[in-house]
Formats: sequence, C-alpha cells, structure tokens
Amino acid sequence: MIFFLLLEQANASEFPQHFLGASLQKQNKFYMALSRQRLIVEAQSSMQTIMDNLQSYRIKFPLNCEGFKYRLGDFRVRVGKVVQINFGNLRGIVMEMEYLPISSWKTSHLIMSEFFEILKETLGKKSLPGHFVHVEPNFSEFGLSDQYTSRHTVVQYASILAQMTTMAQ
Repeated sequence: MIFFLLLEQANASEFPQHFLGASLQKQNKFYMALSRQRLIVEAQSSMQTIMDNLQSYRIKFPLNCEGFKYRLGDFRVRVGKVVQINFGNLRGIVMEMEYLPISSWKTSHLIMSEFFEILKETLGKKSLPGHFVHVEPNFSEFGLSDQYTSRHTVVQYASILAQMTTMAQ
C-alpha cells in the first residue's frame, strides 16, 4: 500500500502552501514532496502524526494506491489503482516499472522509453476508457543523483498525483 496526502496549509504564511506526503510500502519513513520548492524531505513515519497533531496543515485530497507487484525476468512491475480514500472513487491506474540490473536513471531510461512507446501504441489500439500518461519528472531539479532511490519514486508519484488531482477538480 502506498498512501498519499495532498496537504494544504491551514493558515497562510511564508511556509509552503501545498505539499504531498507519502508513505511507501515496507518503509518506516514519511516523505514530503514540496513541488514548487523542488524539495524532497525524508522523515520517520511518526512525522505524519506530529503534523496531524500540530494542525497547521489539513488533508485536501487523500489518495491510496494499492495493487500487485510482479517480477518478469529482470523487470519488477507494480500495477495498482489510485482511489480517493473518503469516497472510494477510482482516480486512475498506476504502473511502475523497474529494470533491476541497472540503478542508473539515465542508463535505464533508454530501455524504459522504448518499452513505454510500445505499451502506449498497444493500448492505443484498444478501446479502453481514459488515456495513457507517461510521466518523466526532471529528478535533477530536486537535487537527486542518477542512482535511483525511494526519493525518485516519491517525485514520480507526486507528478502523477498532481495530474490526477488537477483533472479531478
């Protein structure tokens, strides 16, 4: 389960007005993505409770991503649905793919780009509702290195969920 909260500041001041809070599966960490400031902050999972108690931010758009993980040769594929927690509304389907032998974003990007073009073309031939969105955030804008980490995952999900919340409003 991946749990995301789009948080909005309760009282206007010099602090960031919006950010995404994320808890990733099997990690005792809480990540905060401040997109406008291009910053990813990593904290212990108790940070979410602290922020709730401070009441300086309120949850604007709680989402939950759950699904399944598959291993296909050298690839790890995660497919899941994104559901708005309070209403159970399906917001989208997310597919995350990882090429396990390579942890370098730049090196694996060439292989992944080809795969996503084939996938997009294949899905385009089907009469499925919705549309395929390939998100490629600029990790260097967030000060992230070429070696893929959990922070990279949070940046990707922040980009995807920002699109989903924009379309939902």
